[in-house]
Amino acid sequence: MHGMLALLAILAIAACPQDPPRDLEALLAKNSARFAAVAKNASEHRLQILLAEPVQRPDGSVELRRSRYGDPQRYFYPASSIKLCAVVGALLELNASNAREQTQLGLDTPLAIEPRFPGDKLIDKDPSNRAGGLLTLGHCIRRICLVSDNECFNHLYELCGQQRLNERMWDAGYRSVRIHHRLSEANPTPVQAWSRPVVLGQGEHAVRIAHDDSKLTMVNDLWTDTALGKAVMRGGKRIDEPMSCSTKNAILLQDLQDMLIEVVHPEIDTGTKGFPGLTTQQRDFLKLALSQLPRQSTNPIYDPKKYPDDYVKFLLPGITKVIPLEHVRIYSKIGTAYGCTIENSWIEDVRTGKGFGLAAVIYTNPDGVMNDDAYGYEEIAFPFMADLGETITRAILGGG
Repeated sequence: MHGMLALLAILAIAACPQDPPRDLEALLAKNSARFAAVAKNASEHRLQILLAEPVQRPDGSVELRRSRYGDPQRYFYPASSIKLCAVVGALLELNASNAREQTQLGLDTPLAIEPRFPGDKLIDKDPSNRAGGLLTLGHCIRRICLVSDNECFNHLYELCGQQRLNERMWDAGYRSVRIHHRLSEANPTPVQAWSRPVVLGQGEHAVRIAHDDSKLTMVNDLWTDTALGKAVMRGGKRIDEPMSCSTKNAILLQDLQDMLIEVVHPEIDTGTKGFPGLTTQQRDFLKLALSQLPRQSTNPIYDPKKYPDDYVKFLLPGITKVIPLEHVRIYSKIGTAYGCTIENSWIEDVRTGKGFGLAAVIYTNPDGVMNDDAYGYEEIAFPFMADLGETITRAILGGG
């Protein structure tokens, strides 16, 4: 749905502007059998929940009724949830390049990453792309959204450049964004400010983008308690000190939520400028990638045994206890790393068009040791997310 139809759909559940926020703490307490253990240690788990429901103003425009749980300034490592910034930033960079170079390069345009650091090789092939085996911007975006591919995030990081990527997010109104580094790439902090050159297109229409090295000095100064754990494993040895996250990626949970809502429902006023530079085609492409299940993709193809439906949709098992899977549409970007589990989502019942935004983060690390891969995801975090998905969906869309 587009335009007015989409607006009418989201208004189907609109609360009154005067309605107070929902008491999420009371909602968790009402379901104490599921949430008591986590809620009792909410501070230890750095638990945050943000619920956003569309509300129609008297003038017909739409804002959000926001309900919150937890300390919004408590640091969490955003992990792969931060990739949404790079996806949108890359599309805006493409549009800026087309305007600057008077080209018409698009999502299917070949993308090549030139070597710069020791051990680098030219990257211009992608065997998972069934349309010619080339690395393209669109294919990188799909891999990021469908299975949260780190390598593709890094490619888009190069395309945007560290400084321009952060500044684009700040200009859009998401002032808390701090993208310090690539993912799963062991380069020292200063090198993260450098960018590999990128070539868009081939032949006479190719455009080479080589960003100046970033001059940003970013500090994670919006958060409290930016150290995780009580010990760190380094080189097989335990170091009895917390892991500092002062130079690790960061974003406030509300900025993360508002960014997703602005992508999938730009007609909702989140209070930010957002991304008016995205075209309708780009939004539709991105919305499909954010909402598809891995098994639904025909390019690339993913084995459902390795990539089940909830592979990057942790709330989904709970949501489908309220709404049958065939009637659920969930746009989402998740993240898991260093014991932090995040899901940032917009959930809709396609039969009614009713929807809401739900973003949550939980930190689990039973032994308090970082980098030992004993983070309690399966035992604590994923069951919590599923239960949260069911509880919130039932409260809003299920009448209970």
